[in-house]
Amino acid sequence: MERTKIARRELLAFAGALSLSPVAMNAQTPSPVRTAAGPDVRRAELYGLLGDLPDRHRPVSGRLRSETVRDGYILETWDLDLNGMETVPAYVARPRNASGRRPAVVFNHSHGGGYGIGRTEFIDGREYLQPEPYARALTDRGYVALCIDHWIFGERSHTSELDMVKACLWRGQVLWGLMVYDSLKAVDWLVARDDVDPARLATIGMSMGSSMAQWLGALDSRIGTVVDICCLVDYHTLLAQRELGRHGIYYYVPSLLRHFTAAQINALIAPRPHLSIVGNLDRLTPREGVDIIDRELTRIYTELGQPDHWQIRRYDVEHQETPEARVEALAFLERHL
Repeated sequence: MERTKIARRELLAFAGALSLSPVAMNAQTPSPVRTAAGPDVRRAELYGLLGDLPDRHRPVSGRLRSETVRDGYILETWDLDLNGMETVPAYVARPRNASGRRPAVVFNHSHGGGYGIGRTEFIDGREYLQPEPYARALTDRGYVALCIDHWIFGERSHTSELDMVKACLWRGQVLWGLMVYDSLKAVDWLVARDDVDPARLATIGMSMGSSMAQWLGALDSRIGTVVDICCLVDYHTLLAQRELGRHGIYYYVPSLLRHFTAAQINALIAPRPHLSIVGNLDRLTPREGVDIIDRELTRIYTELGQPDHWQIRRYDVEHQETPEARVEALAFLERHL
């Protein structure tokens, strides 16, 4: 959910045109209605906010492009048919000499303005991640791991972020909705593999990938474990602090705050294990907002009888994964997968 190349003055001009002070911006955002609806109903409500999407139950398929030995693991390159609109390039990394069904991890790549990078972050790493790429780290622990190119990234970076958002609005679509849909359908494809144990699934990601991990875990109960790194964001805090320009336009979902807070979205993961890693100096995730989400999830996980399944680790850094955070993330996966 990083800053894009959209000029900050465009966002400020928009806010000014509405004549909204910081107080007014916050006041005009209705608090989500308290509801006794169960998690499945709330998941359907959240999914319904994601715009006009393809059939959730459409079949998925894939074509294997290549298979190579790389750095101690087998790397498969796939072209997946997930959405019926555009082919989705994907990497699958699997351990060498592994047999039987293995636990699997969906790795969600970040943004960082690296539109040409996409899924290659999985195998090559990124400057704000630890040096060992996650493809190697996950396969070393016996996991099968999947990473797709999301819309406007990697081999799908044929359209700019802003142009894609505008086109989506005209069509009644939401860019974030299209991204989330592809993640959900990627899980459909992943669990059909004969080397994957569908009962042992996790998801992990940094920044935009962190946001995707949270939403994927919230919307898909097949995801048994969630690890998000550096994007636990309370939306109302961003409004109150007038910091919407710190995050990319791809992420904003119409009417979201009329139905959900960030804590309520993350609550849909409960009581499944969820680790959130936060940089105390990260301006993308204001500390006041992180505190709000932490308090709410601590309460919810305690009420559900699994207080240890919600974990948060904070480090005095900005938007980056520390060596200690990497150890925590992998240990959390090993504990719960």
